[in-house]
Amino acid sequence: MAASAPAGPSRVAVRHRLRAWMLEGLTDMAKRHPGPHAGPQSAHKGQRWWRVMCLTGVDYFSTLGYQPGIAALAAGLLSPIATIVLVVLTLAGALPVYRRVAKESPHGQGSIAMLERLLSFWKGKLFVLTLLGFAATDFLITITLSAADAATHLVENPHVNSALHNEQMLITLILVALLGGVFLKGFLEAIGVAVALVGLYLALNAVVVVAGLWHVVTAPHLVTDWSDALTTEHGNALAMVGVALLVFPKLALGLSGFETGVAVMPHIEGEPGDTEARPTGRIRGARKLLTTAAVIMSAFLIVSSFVTTLLIPKDAFQPGGAANGRALAYLAHKYLGSAFGTVYDISTIAILWFAGASAMAGLLNLMPQYLPRYGMAPHWARAVRPMVLVFTLVAFLVTWVFNADVDAQSGAYATGVLVLISSAAIAVTIAAHRAGQRGWTIGFAVISMVFLYTTIANIIERPDGVKIGACFIAGIILLSLFSRLVRAFELRVTSVRLDEMAERFIRDIAHRKIRLIANEPDQRDVAEYRDKLQQIRTDNDLLASDDFIFVEVTIGDPSEFESELHVHGEVLHGRYRVLVLESSTISNALAALLLHVRDETGQRPHIYFEWTEGNPLAQFLRFFLFGQGEVAPVTREVLRVAEPDRARRPRVHVG
Repeated sequence: MAASAPAGPSRVAVRHRLRAWMLEGLTDMAKRHPGPHAGPQSAHKGQRWWRVMCLTGVDYFSTLGYQPGIAALAAGLLSPIATIVLVVLTLAGALPVYRRVAKESPHGQGSIAMLERLLSFWKGKLFVLTLLGFAATDFLITITLSAADAATHLVENPHVNSALHNEQMLITLILVALLGGVFLKGFLEAIGVAVALVGLYLALNAVVVVAGLWHVVTAPHLVTDWSDALTTEHGNALAMVGVALLVFPKLALGLSGFETGVAVMPHIEGEPGDTEARPTGRIRGARKLLTTAAVIMSAFLIVSSFVTTLLIPKDAFQPGGAANGRALAYLAHKYLGSAFGTVYDISTIAILWFAGASAMAGLLNLMPQYLPRYGMAPHWARAVRPMVLVFTLVAFLVTWVFNADVDAQSGAYATGVLVLISSAAIAVTIAAHRAGQRGWTIGFAVISMVFLYTTIANIIERPDGVKIGACFIAGIILLSLFSRLVRAFELRVTSVRLDEMAERFIRDIAHRKIRLIANEPDQRDVAEYRDKLQQIRTDNDLLASDDFIFVEVTIGDPSEFESELHVHGEVLHGRYRVLVLESSTISNALAALLLHVRDETGQRPHIYFEWTEGNPLAQFLRFFLFGQGEVAPVTREVLRVAEPDRARRPRVHVG
């Protein structure tokens, strides 16, 4: 038996090392901003904008792997015209919107932060949670859809088709797991991989589209046949444009990448004069990122749509066809040979697999900035590695639900993308209106209407996207409220600051026994304080010579979770000393004040309450939702959780 004794401490040490490794960084994705008064060196560290563009580009540019095929399925012969409509919307709509978002919200919170400022209390929190649900839909489906399409390219490669034909699900799950492994290793490794993949992939795509254009130029009848077929099918150019406007919402996958572009802004290096309040260099770098990515992608979208429509038979785009989900790969094998086609497949598989990196980066930057701050996630949600595991497991579930099918996930993906872009357009419209910029307000309002139309049209065409988004929203809201309930009795005060008068009150009473009276302010006249003092003395058999200070808490926004506590001292009616606090909850503020007074004076303070009339369950709900309710027992419970040692815990008296 004695020989087995060391195993216990060893296992404990392993658990401690594992916990330290899991929580390391808290968090290296969402950089902990020092605040508006940070020095000039706080904001310019990071990566060059073009390197961060490659991280968002693995999502944005990788859609070339499946976008031409989706466009051909949705628009048929009109695919190039519908793609031009999409490009116009990208350059004249999404790009100006997100350049403004980069300026208004430069800390990676995107348009959600802009809209958060417009609403307060619980309606604001629920609105943000709803947008986070759509963001989760966008980002998580990016991970699973891209991995599924990478598996499709691998399975359809002629060299391995026979061996891997029925292994789509397994391959997709392995790719998702490998992506999670990269982020468990570290974020800088993810950027390095993204730069290499994007450079190689864009170069290979340039070769494929140039080869495709060459075959179109050397066979001019292809253009003539295509234009004749268009005229026969649609009549005239105006009718073609009208039909293209109707079908282009189905091509919305080509708009991905903008939200992740602003989500990873904290990783763009700034300039030496930047501060977190005014990160001018970071904003300039983000705008270069967004513009460069949009221009590159627009050019590739137009050319790839044109050559694939003219060179690939219609039947090949259909489900099960050789070009379904892999139109450019089809051309690479057909016109550049099996060897080049295999290299292109490998590059496409790699970038599609890693397309989830930008989505994972967006999730890891976005979620920790909201949910823990709302009290709607545990503390470890600020750490990268636990969240990577959570998102990877959810991606496994989504892959299993959709059977690793690209087409089945495209509706949910497009819905998430369009809802976020529409919300961003609305946010910048409001920002321009508040800034008194009439021209920009009108322009952004028109863009908002276009994106709202696109979103509604997509939802009507593919309602499964809203259903899936609703599942994510419901899951986030339910888990968030459960977490808020579990954390209800935490201290929830980040720091306590007393003004000069309040400090004087505490120093003076510390020479005697520290006695505080919790008072709910009403008229604040002489009678209120006189009667309250007399009642407390009577209920607790205290002497008339005992000294007291009143404490009053004013409720601010009860939906807020963490905040600083500012304490202001007042002398009312020439004799009553009052400490005035403002907080989201009464009980947590009182507990924080008591612990602060104990630590500053070395004495255990006493606080006196009255019992509150009413049903205990109803009182708890009032506390949970509105920060009030049965104050005395909740204050005592917050103190018990914060200070396990009863000998050091401030005393709570209820009469």
